Amino acid sequence: MRGDAPERAGLDPEEIRQLVSEVRDLTAGPRPWAAGTVLVVGRGSYLAVEEAAGWAVRYAAYDERTDSGVELPPGAGVPMTTATPFDLASLTKLFTSVAAVQQIERGTLGIDARVGAYLPDFRAAARHDVTVRQLLTHTSGLRPELPLYDCADDAERLDRLRAEAPIGVPGTYCYSDLNMLLLQHVLERITSRPLDVLIHDGITRPLGMTATRFGPCPGAAATEDQRRPWAKADRGMLRGVVHDENAWALGGVAGHAGLFSTGRDLAVFCRALLSGGAYGPARILGPDFVELLLTPPGLGFAVDQPWFMGELAGRGAAGHTGFTGTSLVIDPARDTFLILLANTVHPRRRRPDSGPRAAAGTRVARALRGR
Repeated sequence: MRGDAPERAGLDPEEIRQLVSEVRDLTAGPRPWAAGTVLVVGRGSYLAVEEAAGWAVRYAAYDERTDSGVELPPGAGVPMTTATPFDLASLTKLFTSVAAVQQIERGTLGIDARVGAYLPDFRAAARHDVTVRQLLTHTSGLRPELPLYDCADDAERLDRLRAEAPIGVPGTYCYSDLNMLLLQHVLERITSRPLDVLIHDGITRPLGMTATRFGPCPGAAATEDQRRPWAKADRGMLRGVVHDENAWALGGVAGHAGLFSTGRDLAVFCRALLSGGAYGPARILGPDFVELLLTPPGLGFAVDQPWFMGELAGRGAAGHTGFTGTSLVIDPARDTFLILLANTVHPRRRRPDSGPRAAAGTRVARALRGR
């Protein structure tokens, strides 16, 4: 992709200037929305915006007495750059989903097959006829998560997953990390390869996404001073290791969380999907299977969700958010993508606020209309 002015990408330059200014403002003040941000906007073959603001590392710790971050001494903070990797959190689910659709394309995985056909030892999922499609669309009825981080060892964690039965009505939407953990086990069982290898060999290596990998990832933007009671484990200030407690307990490689990446690498991922599964000489999916991935309700991807897409929603836009502050939206109808990466949990997690994400999506939509 070529870096170029918004006009070359068919975007209204005034709306884009406002967008950049508003995202910069998100990092300002004593209690910013995020310590730092990276904003990337592209359309067609043009990378119209690539901007960094704020800090990759701003705080040494969180002070619960003052409910504020302990600022690092002058000169000790790490400025955000466009090359800073982020803990993607749940954006990892998009890569797990693409890996699954690759197996569907190859005929090794049936989208409506029962999970029990691949994982007969996962007794509860088998007994309740949970399907691969239900995992990909969060309609399996599985609860949002399990406290795997409190298990004594990997054997106990695996036993908990094998025994976990749906608590909701199958076919009813309930967002759950467990769906992607079960899907990870399905993929690893049918391919005899671990998830990190599947994603590297099938997605990131062919696309040249050299900055995208499971951790540890030295140099990444810091996340949280993770301590109880606000967190689920006592780990201190995190940087370069996965924030999600269950992914951490599972060794850092999990179907729902664990990947690190940069704005530029994610732009390549977006461009490949907008181009029907190809980027340059590499193809990771056929066009029909990209369409399967993105057709409502989406497989792994959320489709037309104004709460984080703003006015980009409504015409088949697809994407996801991550708990650490990450988000990604692709708009096939307008051949456009928006990536907003932020470390909103640095120094401590707060009540999620996707208003700035939605506002960014609205700015991009208006920049498209303005041209």
